[in-house]
Amino acid sequence: MANAQLFQSAKQSATLPAALAHNAEGAPAYALTPRHQLAQYAATGCLNTTFYASADAQLAKVIELCNAVEPAFIAQTAVYCRERGYMKDMPALLVAVLAGQGAAEFTQAFQRVINNGKMLRNFVQIVRSGVIGRKSLGSRPKKLVQAWLIGASEQALLAAAVGNAPSLADVVKMVHPKPGDAWRAAFFAWLIGKPYDAAALPPVLAAFEAYKLDPAQAIPAVPFQMLTALPLNAQAWAQIARQGGWQMVRMNLNTFARHGVYDIAGMPELIAARLRDPEAIASSRVFPYQLMSAYLAAGDKVPRIVHAALEQALEISLANVPRIAGKVVVCPDVSGSMASPVSGFRGSATSSVRCIDVAALVAAAMLRKNPDAMVLPFEHSVVQCALGADDSVMENAARLAAIGGGGTNCSAPLLRMNSRKELADLVIYVSDNESWIDAKRSGATATMGQWQVFKQRNPQAKLVCIDIAPHATTQAMEREDILNIGGFSDDVFRIIAAFAAGQLDPAHWVGEIAAIDIAAPAC
Repeated sequence: MANAQLFQSAKQSATLPAALAHNAEGAPAYALTPRHQLAQYAATGCLNTTFYASADAQLAKVIELCNAVEPAFIAQTAVYCRERGYMKDMPALLVAVLAGQGAAEFTQAFQRVINNGKMLRNFVQIVRSGVIGRKSLGSRPKKLVQAWLIGASEQALLAAAVGNAPSLADVVKMVHPKPGDAWRAAFFAWLIGKPYDAAALPPVLAAFEAYKLDPAQAIPAVPFQMLTALPLNAQAWAQIARQGGWQMVRMNLNTFARHGVYDIAGMPELIAARLRDPEAIASSRVFPYQLMSAYLAAGDKVPRIVHAALEQALEISLANVPRIAGKVVVCPDVSGSMASPVSGFRGSATSSVRCIDVAALVAAAMLRKNPDAMVLPFEHSVVQCALGADDSVMENAARLAAIGGGGTNCSAPLLRMNSRKELADLVIYVSDNESWIDAKRSGATATMGQWQVFKQRNPQAKLVCIDIAPHATTQAMEREDILNIGGFSDDVFRIIAAFAAGQLDPAHWVGEIAAIDIAAPAC
């Protein structure tokens, strides 16, 4: 007898819309709408070269998409990606595009997105580069930059003063803010190297100037980069660690080791306590993969208690991973293209965390919250990997990430489940969606064909495709039972939980973005 499964799949696939677009591998795919494409690029693109696209190509695509959607949605996407996606460069680019368009939404988007000195400098850099069609700020952007400078606190200005291209001094010289108080006038004069009234300097800056003259004084609470050119002993570095923000501590664990901080009694315990503080983790808006990166990067001289605190912090950062009712299947892509750095290639600053690490982290986190979940890693086909529901997220993620290699076959997990007549309520893919092993000459993608077969056995099942790279296509077309979403933040988990519970509107993720009121106070 002929293969019933094969011919049933073909019959079901014939009722599906044909895949008329092509992915980066030249294989058939479904094109996302322009709105969805913009959201995908904005939530995952770091404007660096990825496995499939150069930084220039990504920038050109985003500009093209901004010309294809309405300014209101550009503004909403910028706010979403900044406030819920924790992105930096892309939101600044979108606000710059609105400035170039002279859009009415520009002012509100600026006020929501440009919320610290780094974002201000990003915005000015992008506008001045000319990529949005002009190199001058223009009157309205200039007034908003001036307003930020005149309204920022001393600590915000000091934080903004770290960094170049442009520096905060460059920005001040560019827009000529008119300070209304003496301390701010003195700060700006100090910043750009002009004579200033020392008596009018704000307290922290005055303490910094005094410390440069007499290092015996207390370490001032300035960004530590302002102090590194000075001769600092281990006690001074310990004080810097005590005063530093949570993100600063996370990023400088090896620096503290080099400067003898951990040799001081109580410092390893203090730093470990800071790292695993739930409130600090939540307010820092850290990506879970950044904690994985810190854990992997921490050298042998970083005490074990600090390593352990990073593992605990990772578990805490995944608090929003949902517990889903019913049977869950998670399918992390472990193919060769997933070895690309998750934030793209950045020369010496390239992240050691790869797309496969993020996929593994998502799968391990879902398993932790849903112990009965089935995990099906895939490349050419499904790959076996022994995981323990009671093991730490870091342990399971490391096992998955160690697989790697091979071509991409997104339909493989569904084919495997169909062949074994598996039952499930929610199937989650974490991939770059660049499937080509299962490419067909015509008709629906193999993933959609296999999903159609799966639905015959599981009529209420839902499919989630998390794409962690900037792309414009998908292997599973958006519809009532299929959610396509991009990004790395915990908001992805929140939306998945809402989708699984039937709480999203028909537009799914794009609908969530379009519902943002940019005139509302920042969340």
